[in-house]
Amino acid sequence: MGTLAVLERALVSYKRLWQASVFSSFILPVLFVISIGIGVGGYVGDVDGVSYLDWIVPGVLASTAFQMAVGESTFPVLGDFKWVKGYHAMRATPVGIGDMVAGYQLYIAFRVIIASVVFLGVSAAFGAIHSPWVVVTPFVCALLGVAVSAPTSAFSASIENDSYFALLFRFVVIPSTLFAGVFFPVSQLPALLRPLAYASPLWHAVELCRSATLGVAPPWPAVAHVAYLLLWAVLGALLAVRAFRRRLSD
Repeated sequence: MGTLAVLERALVSYKRLWQASVFSSFILPVLFVISIGIGVGGYVGDVDGVSYLDWIVPGVLASTAFQMAVGESTFPVLGDFKWVKGYHAMRATPVGIGDMVAGYQLYIAFRVIIASVVFLGVSAAFGAIHSPWVVVTPFVCALLGVAVSAPTSAFSASIENDSYFALLFRFVVIPSTLFAGVFFPVSQLPALLRPLAYASPLWHAVELCRSATLGVAPPWPAVAHVAYLLLWAVLGALLAVRAFRRRLSD
């Protein structure tokens, strides 16, 4: 019940503030697909035998989930420790630390699924969906969201100064978005840099989403991609529980 209580708190907060996320979560990705997928795609042509629009849509879908999960796990988590003291208030109730982490990760998954469904609906209107397997992509994005949100929450719970977030976005989020197969195939990277792309959870989610929307096999077995994302989610959750416990014991 503690987990559901934390989820309910997050949903109530989002109900009051959802208008602020409309542009970044829904409108901006759609504008990006139109400008890059259709506009730039007219000059790029085909990629791997498909139009650039069809190729980039699943990448933008996954990267939107990635950035949303990171964004919701930085300032909101630090704020609930440092300024709002929301987690301290929870600690004074029967809600456990595991409930705090699990409930918030459920909230992240919910946010990502809703945004993914809306994005896919718009993409379908542009004719960028070509397989019934597309129905699994919101769940892939949700898994990606937890895989990056959990370790990011652990990081946010372990710092005192929000200036560290600038380093996180500059050296982790932006490079991951640029070099994880969202805008161009990873095979075009130098051989020495490809392992860095493969290490990113975003690349695995991009390949799963792309395979689902196009109806083709992913470069690795699908179970390997899913297992890698699950590993990040589980390890991240364990790190988050540890960081939350240390922060609340200070």
